Amino acid sequence: MADFPRLMHTALDTEDARGLAEFYRELLGLHYRPGDEPPAEDTVDDADWLVLLDGDGIRRLAFQRVDGPLRRSTWPSHEVPMQLHVDYRVPTLAELERHRDRALALGAQVLLDRTDDEDEALVVLADPAGHPFCLLVAP
Repeated sequence: MADFPRLMHTALDTEDARGLAEFYRELLGLHYRPGDEPPAEDTVDDADWLVLLDGDGIRRLAFQRVDGPLRRSTWPSHEVPMQLHVDYRVPTLAELERHRDRALALGAQVLLDRTDDEDEALVVLADPAGHPFCLLVAP
């Protein structure tokens, strides 16, 4: 059987690598790759590339600082499409609502709220840099 390429991580372009990494670190309970931790308070943070790992040390997300401005998705309008989005599943509607509220407190914006959909409860949010992502109830 042939070996196939495996997903290493998903990289997101942003004007603020540290800010977006902090958003997802808090939202998903991830931690920095050794050496990517925030610098001491009295030091300038000029991070161009940061990687977040899960509890098993597996790369999950990376953040690349780019000169902006980036064009934010206008979804659900197709003027500027999503281009890419990530789906995160949670086990119950209560957990969906809890994580939606956490995301909002961390700086996300709601793009679509279908938490009342009995067949597929979900919410589409934009992270602070405008990247859409979904939280949905799934087994």
